[in-house]
Amino acid sequence: MDSMLIVSCSHGKHLGYLIAKKLKKKHSNLIVDKFPDNELRIRFDPNLKNKNIVLVQSFYKNISDCVIEVIFAAQTAYELRAKKVVLVAPYFPYLRQDKRFHTGEAISQRLIAGLIDKYFDAVYMMDPHLHRKNKLENVFKIRAKKLTANNLIADYIKKHIPNPVIIGPDEESYKWARNVADTLGVESTILEKKRYSSYNVKIKLNKKISLKNKNTVIVDDIVSTGYTILETLKILKKLGAKNIYCICVHGIFVNDALNKLKKAGIKVISTNTIPNKVAKIDVSGVISKSLIEV
Repeated sequence: MDSMLIVSCSHGKHLGYLIAKKLKKKHSNLIVDKFPDNELRIRFDPNLKNKNIVLVQSFYKNISDCVIEVIFAAQTAYELRAKKVVLVAPYFPYLRQDKRFHTGEAISQRLIAGLIDKYFDAVYMMDPHLHRKNKLENVFKIRAKKLTANNLIADYIKKHIPNPVIIGPDEESYKWARNVADTLGVESTILEKKRYSSYNVKIKLNKKISLKNKNTVIVDDIVSTGYTILETLKILKKLGAKNIYCICVHGIFVNDALNKLKKAGIKVISTNTIPNKVAKIDVSGVISKSLIEV
């Protein structure tokens, strides 16, 4: 533990320093820039010899660059005689494609796991988006620990949103919604979704529920295009919902999704696994506690 160094990669600076501060450990930023032809160049500033290096990287926006960056950083750390290299990925990519849905497709989950297994001793991630292989130990060969923001989301609702009803917008999100609802001791329900594409989703209510005089809270792990949430909104309004919140773990918000949700009258909150304007729930405490064992 005393030899730990927290290193913020280019997309981990919003959390790396907070994690190091909570652990009372040294912190450094990975120096990252690009050559004129867009090739990445990375460099460590401090001495890494005999240290346990924790690379903090959240994989959003230029995802493939983020992947190359951490692989270069991990291998370089070993060459500079680091004792151990661990990846902290508040948001981790390429887990959705866990089988070959169409002929000729790459199974990205298997490929990304192979890379992380090769270059790291362990990986920690917040609420990974898993389907058929629902445990990280079934995906990675190295130590892989799943962290969750469920209790943080429940605490936020308890402090800021009275008299809530928790809604899971689809079967995939229901485990988050149900866990939060159970923690709070409030009612929850799920909507059934059939996805035709990122912008073509059909949703129907699984069971009738009274929203009168309630604050309706949609809980999901990821909000990307926001289309599922907007379709959910149509159903909730028909049921008389007035104050509608959406709380997610990973606020990706592509294609102006956040503004679209706000214009629709939805109050949006996310954790800070990905930095954004509505990242009001801090996950650095959960991450720092998990790293005590490194």
